[in-house]
Amino acid sequence: RKGKAVTTMAGWLRLLGDRGLRGVCGRGRVSNHLDRRTFFGWPHSKTTSNLIRLQKETSWGPRGSGISTAVAKSGEDAAFKWALLTIPMATFCLGTWQVQRRKWKLKLIADLEARVTAEPVPLPLDFLELKELEYRPVRVRGYFDHTKELYILPRSLVDAEKEARTAGQLMSNPVIGANVVTPFYCTDLGVTILVNRGFVPRKKMKPETRLQGQIQEEIELTGVVRLSETRKPFIPENNVEQNRWHYRDLEAMARVTGAEPIFIDADYKSTVRGGPVGGQTRVTLRNEHMQYIITWYGLCALTSYLWYKKFIQRVHL
Repeated sequence: RKGKAVTTMAGWLRLLGDRGLRGVCGRGRVSNHLDRRTFFGWPHSKTTSNLIRLQKETSWGPRGSGISTAVAKSGEDAAFKWALLTIPMATFCLGTWQVQRRKWKLKLIADLEARVTAEPVPLPLDFLELKELEYRPVRVRGYFDHTKELYILPRSLVDAEKEARTAGQLMSNPVIGANVVTPFYCTDLGVTILVNRGFVPRKKMKPETRLQGQIQEEIELTGVVRLSETRKPFIPENNVEQNRWHYRDLEAMARVTGAEPIFIDADYKSTVRGGPVGGQTRVTLRNEHMQYIITWYGLCALTSYLWYKKFIQRVHL
């Protein structure tokens, strides 16, 4: 009887197992995983089980996309890293360029100072030669024609000693007036040129207010050669009718006075009592290249330090 019971129990278990397996397979809950094979690295099965598709999407898809995202992010970080390195490189190049510019400017200033302090030479009439003599002292002899004065304004008095004393002060009180340009007939050359006699304050612009300085006799004076100017931005146009000149236009000045387009600035020694103050030639040039050098090299050092801390030492900034 015990053997019969065991046989009957085994039969029921086999029957239940077959029915259960067929039931589960009929509902599509278990795939025919025994028949899987690999196709281009992805699991493949003859069945269309949702379970297999879910396994493929959850176990393989996210892992591949995660790797791709990490690689892309790493590439972006590298590009950003080397792009930022161009900032200290560019500022270093700009600082080095300013060093060269400063050397050039210092040489130019030294050349101008050497020209101004050179021994005066006779005034040549060759215009090509005159172009090579700007800021070079020349010597002429003749007399003025005070009836055709021109006024370049507004101008302030050029006083090197006073400017040296007031250098660095926030407030200054410059004297405003005009430079008096007078035709000068050169007796030794037989031509009339234009001479900037110097500065007069505004209240002394009219010739009758400075009769003592309106010399009539023949004199010898020394001045530096100046060339024509082009109008700079924001500078008004010259008003020929009102005799108000804002920049040196030698051709226009020559037409008005009947002189040659030759212009010299009389030196300080040519000043006469009661007349314009000579020596109104500015030979100083702006030289701010040292400030630019400090700025660019300072930015280079700062950005280099930040780049090193960020990308080499990995310090969170």
